[in-house]
Amino acid sequence: MMGKKKKVLDLFCGCGGLSHGFIDAGYEVVLGIDYWKDAIVTFEKNHESSIGLVADLFNETAKEISERTGIKEVDVIIGGPPCQGFSVAGKRIVDDERNKLYKSFVSFVDFYKPKAFLMENVPNIVSMGEGIIRQNILNDFEKLGYKVVYKVLLASEFGVPQNRKRAFFVGIKGKQEFSFPMLDTNQIVTSKDAISDLPKESIQDGREYITSSKSTFQEIIRTGSKGIFNHETTNHSEKTVEIISMVPDGGNYKNLPLELQQTRNVHIAWTRLNSNKPSFTIDTGHRHHFHYEYNRIPTVRESARIQSFPDSFIFIGTKTSQYKQVGNAVPPLLAKHMATQLKKYLDV
Repeated sequence: MMGKKKKVLDLFCGCGGLSHGFIDAGYEVVLGIDYWKDAIVTFEKNHESSIGLVADLFNETAKEISERTGIKEVDVIIGGPPCQGFSVAGKRIVDDERNKLYKSFVSFVDFYKPKAFLMENVPNIVSMGEGIIRQNILNDFEKLGYKVVYKVLLASEFGVPQNRKRAFFVGIKGKQEFSFPMLDTNQIVTSKDAISDLPKESIQDGREYITSSKSTFQEIIRTGSKGIFNHETTNHSEKTVEIISMVPDGGNYKNLPLELQQTRNVHIAWTRLNSNKPSFTIDTGHRHHFHYEYNRIPTVRESARIQSFPDSFIFIGTKTSQYKQVGNAVPPLLAKHMATQLKKYLDV
């Protein structure tokens, strides 16, 4: 007999990358909370059995959310509170506005007392403030009765076609210590493996695939999809197209004539994906990274593939909003590896 699905609460859920990985691993995500309505609209469209709630965790407590939603207990709390602006004094995280969202995550764990939690964040959270922030995080959760470990993971070592690093803190209630999933470095997926079947031009939402899959990754990512969505290309100026065309597969501004190298004053400018390697980190939609072959930035769908979202996951909102939703997400495939590993600790 199968056990009941473990119930998950996703804080700062965005469009639901972490949630999607947990659902794929057999969990039930009962609630996702984010203050950004666009992300919640996408979250609800793709997770029909989950509640998506627009709420500001700056101002609402766990108790208020519980009363508002009727959700009284959960097995796991997951999420990525924005921690880029941590404020520290001496050796501690101070009571500062900038720390409120992290403190909110702690207070939800305190209120619900789940069997486990998983908190995801930027990799440098581990070294910020000479390690003071990391130590504070460990202390805060250990005081609540959790055995906590942390690690920075590289998404491409878990089958995601992207060299994205994320820090994970995982706590298990009691004395058991979580051990992170084993790497799968035999399965490095390249940019080409991820997106080579998607056409150069825009596609009307829902149109059937134009070619068959060209990689194992594409076969898997197409599973359950009714066609191609979110593949609207960007029209660049003639000048931009001309400059991109001078950059080879995997190249960057250094491949340009000297007089053009300074046309964008950022070190990542004019960078093409390398077709033979995983992508660099997909961010929230600035326009400096280009397709390895076509003279344009990747579409939302191409970016979503690089983040390991399945084609059946459809993004809602303006194109700018969709890029931001994709860039902010945790790669679902990395989340699934973490969720699968976490299962071993929940029935003990």
